[in-house]
Amino acid sequence: MTKLSVNINKIALIRNARGANYPDLIKVASDCETFGAQGITIHPRPDQRHIKYSDIPELKEIVTTELNIEGYPTDEFLDIVIKNNPDQCTLVPDLPGALTSDNGWDTVTHQIFLKNTVARLQDAGIRVSLFIDPVESRLLAAKETGAERIEFYTGPYAHDFHENKVKAVQPYVKAAEICQQLGLGINAGHDLNLDNLKYFNTEIPFLLEVSIGHALVCDALYYGLKNTIQMYLRELE
Repeated sequence: MTKLSVNINKIALIRNARGANYPDLIKVASDCETFGAQGITIHPRPDQRHIKYSDIPELKEIVTTELNIEGYPTDEFLDIVIKNNPDQCTLVPDLPGALTSDNGWDTVTHQIFLKNTVARLQDAGIRVSLFIDPVESRLLAAKETGAERIEFYTGPYAHDFHENKVKAVQPYVKAAEICQQLGLGINAGHDLNLDNLKYFNTEIPFLLEVSIGHALVCDALYYGLKNTIQMYLRELE
């Protein structure tokens, strides 16, 4: 079964809006695990508009499944990640100020930078995943960086899903086969939701983990957090 990692950035965003610890981010993370989440994902940004750097040690202390920290690998970010030693670090190419992740790494152009960064994280015992588009040349270059996994940027799939889901998923199916041949583990995330998740999971072989935050929190407004996590888990069965 593909694992569900719940991204709690939007929970932190709500908390920060009033300047108090409500909702309690640490309790929500723990509750997500109690409700069935198999991982917790956070994406701290330089402006700390949702996850704050001070949240990370507390989350590291209480997360019992898998802690995944996403972010652009500035020196500050890498220092914080290495200090807190999560199970996985997902490197994304968004520069400071980006609203959200909207493309994967050009692993060909940035291969030396990524190779050095991956090695630095792995030396600390952290598994590394690269946020990436389903492009063969970039997957081949990702393998050369030494990263253990990639995370497919699924925004284009979600955008085209209702128009033609078969066509929308095909680049990812082909890319997943390449990953399997290369020995790269496969994660996925961005705009996956209750409408499109099951089909993606069914069609993509060897999918290990999906990271979902925005859609899951939106659904939780209607269905409740516990019920929503269970609904997403059923889509991954």
